[in-house]
Amino acid sequence: MKFVCEGVILSEAAFVVGKACATRTSTPVLECIKIKAKNDGLILTAYDGEISIEKKVPAEVLDEGEVCVNGKFFADFMAKISAYEVSISTEDAGILIEYGECESFMQTLPTADFPVFNGDLIPEEKYFEIKKSDFKGIVSEVVFCCATDESRPILKGCLLEGKGDKLFATALDGFRMACSYCDKVGGEDMKIVCPARTLTEISRMLDEGEDALRIHADKNRLCVAVNDTVITSRLYAGEFVKKENIYPLQFDTVVTVKRTELLQSVERASVLIRGDKNNLVLFDIKNGKIIINANSDMGKIEETVSANLTGKELKIAMNGKFLSEAVKALYEEEIVLSFNKPVSPFTVENVEDKRCQYLVLPVRTSNSAQ
Repeated sequence: MKFVCEGVILSEAAFVVGKACATRTSTPVLECIKIKAKNDGLILTAYDGEISIEKKVPAEVLDEGEVCVNGKFFADFMAKISAYEVSISTEDAGILIEYGECESFMQTLPTADFPVFNGDLIPEEKYFEIKKSDFKGIVSEVVFCCATDESRPILKGCLLEGKGDKLFATALDGFRMACSYCDKVGGEDMKIVCPARTLTEISRMLDEGEDALRIHADKNRLCVAVNDTVITSRLYAGEFVKKENIYPLQFDTVVTVKRTELLQSVERASVLIRGDKNNLVLFDIKNGKIIINANSDMGKIEETVSANLTGKELKIAMNGKFLSEAVKALYEEEIVLSFNKPVSPFTVENVEDKRCQYLVLPVRTSNSAQ
């Protein structure tokens, strides 16, 4: 194999594809980027057992062939020589990288051990389409609520449900839940659980355009092509939590508050509780105000935020980080917090646009009402 390519093009491709290289694995080839030189270009591919990223770039191919090279080292090294035109050729058990008046050698692994995983097996008619801007928006609104631990793997994913002309997204980690939806402009109805990481990587590929993004999916895998990049991902199997079973139907305490004032106050309180297990923030909700308290070994804080109360007064404790992330994802000037008992989940949403909703579990304290 031998090819010549602009360093900046190869560096950018290695950076994008390298996100799908495994970092902790007993299978070294999963840490690699496979480089295939054929016809008038290169195909770079990485696969970590869950997500595959493939990108095509132009190059002058002198001899066709393919190699597997450690993804992290290759991407980092190419970033350092991106200003050069690069010539890469196979030599012994590695590749010779020539740039300017210099050359370097990097070891490789056999491509025969590199796994094959792509979306070619997904039936052509199994897809849905949404606007790119809507996809980016819905991902940013829910994905941060996906679980990060392995205790319940399916919760590391986001439930996507295509129903009629809407796409609904739900994410939860056992302590909070996010729900949102957007218009679906085409395709069939379907229900899948996609890894949060996959959705994030797809979102990063997209611009803010209004053109449609087509997502192919079946029960086992998902595939998305954007320009010269293709992301293929495994999907999680199993029954996702039904949001209808945990979302409250009515509330005893409803509070309307200025979004920015509440967020700034909670974030100031969170500075003092940073590092504490529960990031505990206390709300004392009275008519006309919310008194916000936080205490830790570093100190204590008490602030008052103006609010409009409908219903019963309430004292409740919560994870400050969970609340602030939900508030940040909203965008109206005023937001609504709805509560029942101090030990019952509460909701956070916009006043007018109810498309995006958050549910947060409170933290039990010795003063929590039973």
